[in-house]
Amino acid sequence: QNVHVAALAGALADLGHQVTVYTRRDSADLPPRVPLREGVTVRHVPAGPPRPVPKDELLPYMTAFGAYLARQWTAEPPDVVHAHYWMSGLAAQRGARGLGIPVVQTYHALGTVKHRHQGEADTSPPGRIPAEAALGRACHRIIATCRDEVRELRAMGLTARRVRIVPCGVDPERFTPHGPVLPRSGRPRLLQVARLVPRKGADTAVAALARLPGAELVIAGGPPPEDLGSDPEAERLRTLAEQAGVLDRLTFLGGVPPERMPALLRSADVVVCPARYEPFGIVPLEAMACGIPVVASAVGGHLDTIAEGTTGRLFPAGDAEALAEAARALLDAPALRASYGAAGRRRVLTRYGWHRIAAATQAVYAEVLRA
Repeated sequence: QNVHVAALAGALADLGHQVTVYTRRDSADLPPRVPLREGVTVRHVPAGPPRPVPKDELLPYMTAFGAYLARQWTAEPPDVVHAHYWMSGLAAQRGARGLGIPVVQTYHALGTVKHRHQGEADTSPPGRIPAEAALGRACHRIIATCRDEVRELRAMGLTARRVRIVPCGVDPERFTPHGPVLPRSGRPRLLQVARLVPRKGADTAVAALARLPGAELVIAGGPPPEDLGSDPEAERLRTLAEQAGVLDRLTFLGGVPPERMPALLRSADVVVCPARYEPFGIVPLEAMACGIPVVASAVGGHLDTIAEGTTGRLFPAGDAEALAEAARALLDAPALRASYGAAGRRRVLTRYGWHRIAAATQAVYAEVLRA
């Protein structure tokens, strides 16, 4: 979500717009206003303590966030407000109330989906789902990132007439097939890039590895490498790998700096994205931009971004055997991998560059301004 907001703001600035990004002040050392780049300013909002706060504990500070926006926008109203995530939507609605400013809402993730998959493990604040429904009725347009999200919104009782689909994007000049490649072990490499949380489905990838003799699985994401030993999800996956007899072929990298991500992706033969659910998923776009084929669960945004049998393969979420079969077909066929990789690169260039995403977003802004 942070990548999306920063990249979209920059791409909108490239189209000639002046963009202000409001984000909560989470450090006492942050100045009130910071220029991000030409045409984009970040304002740090004094709402809640000036320190990092876990996402699911931010709700009590949205009233103060919205009151700050109301003061700013009364004096200097923007043409359009675009809220990202449901809590930001609450603050934006409070800030724009009575000022005649159109508000566009992007959820990035929906509480209904999270609760369906996580059940009692869902840590979202109570009231998230009705709040998201209320936001959908109050805003001028909803920008969904994929078709699956539109189906979810309709199930929430929100009319599809006010929903527009604009996907997330990727920088194809940064994520490219050409450039440095991180060292390889010599084994065929499966790579997963994801946070270390159960919903990302790394256990499915570990189980699939047991069906792929000779291959290795590299998992990037989670805490810094020095803290992996105490990470509960990493420990759970190690135990599963040991039980499956593949611990020697499993590598955890921990959090990888963004500047190293293209080189890491280029080191893979296949990028796997086995999440149980995925509101959109930028990793498949980054992999395809680097010319690497993707094997992903048939959920959420994967259903839109991956062209089955052309840029990658889709498999039923949680089905390790199907994941292994799809990965094996690619690992055993270098020419097929190259074909998928080239097709993925073309798909990114024609659909998912940030300039295209910004132009589509701008069209939604123009639509609400005309209305």
